[in-house]
Amino acid sequence: MARAQVDPAELAAGVRERNRAAISRAITLVESSKPEHRALARDLLAKLDRHDSVRVGISGVPGVGKSTFIESLGTHLTAQGHRVGVLAVDPSSVRTGGSVLGDKTRMARLAVDPEAFVRPSPAAGTLGGVARATAQAMAVLEAAAYDVVLVETVGVGQSEVTVAGMVDTFLFLTLARTGDQLQGIKKGILEIADVIAVNKADDVGGADREGEARSAARELSGALRLVHGKGEWAPTVVTCSGLTGAGVDEVWQRVLDHRHHLSADGLARKRAEQQLEFTWALVRDELDQRLRRSANVARVRQEVRAAVLSGELAAPAAADRILAAYDERPDPHVTRSQ
Repeated sequence: MARAQVDPAELAAGVRERNRAAISRAITLVESSKPEHRALARDLLAKLDRHDSVRVGISGVPGVGKSTFIESLGTHLTAQGHRVGVLAVDPSSVRTGGSVLGDKTRMARLAVDPEAFVRPSPAAGTLGGVARATAQAMAVLEAAAYDVVLVETVGVGQSEVTVAGMVDTFLFLTLARTGDQLQGIKKGILEIADVIAVNKADDVGGADREGEARSAARELSGALRLVHGKGEWAPTVVTCSGLTGAGVDEVWQRVLDHRHHLSADGLARKRAEQQLEFTWALVRDELDQRLRRSANVARVRQEVRAAVLSGELAAPAAADRILAAYDERPDPHVTRSQ
């Protein structure tokens, strides 16, 4: 945090009053990994009353146009009277841990909409960091009465599963004309997707991309019938264009259909299970942070590093040595690094 002193009560009041600067500062606080900020963040969150929102995770294949689609969906929703919060989980800078994609520049129209709030969020290096920072940023947005929260993932690796575990509905965007679109989409994505949309279904540039998108949707619908069993929610595949806005309203209707399918009881159970998983994500993230701050680990770090690089020490033995150092009782004469 840029400011030396943070008053959680004052910050909570600003969030409740929907003050954009206060919302931004609150999210910065809950994303921070500094121990002193974590304590303040817990105090802040305890003072916030959360309003219910529709939580949607959005991911997609590279080049699918996630930001264009989210901007189109977001402006469609604000025009209907919704207040929309967007959390874009960016790849983190290896050196600084900050966001590097700059989603506000990629969603310029939505970013200046008074009924929307767009926030690039650093992935913070670990999936535990993503879960903690994103879930708590969602809590801030809900306390500020944003009734729709869209969470965009980086679109690679395990982050989709992490985000799917904290939203009500997971929307997967794909493209036609990939040639191997079915092979290129991992089965795991099809298993966690609740709604699938083939984006760029437009005729920009003269190509019949709309027809190709419909063909791709039919192929994906067939694949989904093999993945989902009878009685389960079987996501229908729709086509849309984030660029022109065509079909975006239908995508949103599918999100609402999925929410209706869950029912109030089913949604409550899903969120309760997510809270349990989030509890363990917080534990794993805190253990990771304590390992990094351990004075005993710091003492052996360079020695272990040199031994592994020289080939004198195998990785399993090196890991055991680091964990043994962490488990040692701290020397009372050595101040633990914060």
